Amino acid sequence: MASQPQREHLLTLKVMRLTKPALLPSVPVMNEPWDMPGTTLEQALGADVRAPSGILRASLGEVLSLPQNFGNIYLGETFSSYICVHNDSTQPVQDVVFKAELQTASQRITVYGNNHSTLTEMAASASMDDVIQHEVKELGTHILVCTVSYQLNEEKLHFRKFFKFQVMKPLDVKTKFYPSEASGSGDLFLEAQIQNIMPQPLFLETVSLEPSHQFTVTNLRDERNGSAFAEGRARYLAGGDTKQVLYRLHPKQANHSRNVSAVGKLDIVWRTNFGERGRLQTSQLQHMITVTPELRLQVVSVPSHVHLEKPFSIDITATNMSDQSMNLRLVLTKLKTGGLLWCGVSGKHLGELAANESINLTLTSLPVVCGLQSIGGVRLTDISRGKTHEFENFAQIFVYDVADGSFELLQ
Repeated sequence: MASQPQREHLLTLKVMRLTKPALLPSVPVMNEPWDMPGTTLEQALGADVRAPSGILRASLGEVLSLPQNFGNIYLGETFSSYICVHNDSTQPVQDVVFKAELQTASQRITVYGNNHSTLTEMAASASMDDVIQHEVKELGTHILVCTVSYQLNEEKLHFRKFFKFQVMKPLDVKTKFYPSEASGSGDLFLEAQIQNIMPQPLFLETVSLEPSHQFTVTNLRDERNGSAFAEGRARYLAGGDTKQVLYRLHPKQANHSRNVSAVGKLDIVWRTNFGERGRLQTSQLQHMITVTPELRLQVVSVPSHVHLEKPFSIDITATNMSDQSMNLRLVLTKLKTGGLLWCGVSGKHLGELAANESINLTLTSLPVVCGLQSIGGVRLTDISRGKTHEFENFAQIFVYDVADGSFELLQ
């Protein structure tokens, strides 16, 4: 059975993406004055409308160039397109309806024609046009499906056109969480690294953290140096550059952060060279719920450098983070590196330590090896439960030999 020939429609559909123009660069061809062309090439460059006056050799441009292709679309940008339905025939058509849908991997969105607006009659050589806009919120393949239906002499006709494009990732956002060392605060520090992975530069307009209802947030840069974003000074990021921001999250309830994994969302707004706006909001940031140690050791004071074979003191504080009292015994073991030796009594009984209480200890060590040495080898045993807590590499110290005098010269 032979297939019927495809019918030629009376209406045509044109779709054009709307983007900002680009500066058209000039291409200077240079030569030395004593070469054969002399000043001919420079005179020709001066006659080029693309070359900026006064700086001909800078390879810049002062002429705007319209985009020659569809270009790239990035997540968070607004997709804008001009659509035009034109009657190419010599006869009028009735009940013209245009509908545009954006199809992604997960959904199909109507971006034009929700109200099914209908043009009752379109005369010969007449047209209907409009601009559609949609904020892109998904990565991957997108298909713009355009449908035109009309009526001719009681016959209902329609046709479709498909326009396929890829949505790419503009920014790479990495986050790290650091628990506060302050006793009982429950604070979290969030470090966010925002990298521009687009080939063109961008200007960060705002970067903010919207915390979950369990936290309050403080931007540490705003607290220390004033908010650069609030003052209107956008941050320039070239392709591949990274911006780092740091936030302090404080739980609304004491020690609530230990049991909460949802922290909040980062909201990032940027603009391109021509002011086109982009916005990206991360999904809910999650941090791994860490198990709080029953016994925590904090360094109160330790010297930054000491002489070889001269004892020094270390002040530390041990805090009972559990809800039960502990009967502690202090044991000092030999360090794995062997650069420091403990002085004093090992196996000393420290007595009872109630819940959420602390005890201050002063330890003495003898350095026997030069260089940067790690301090560790401290064991605190809860005699009542037979549980031992070991602390390694909780501080570092630089050991130098006073005989050669080299360290004093660096001071």
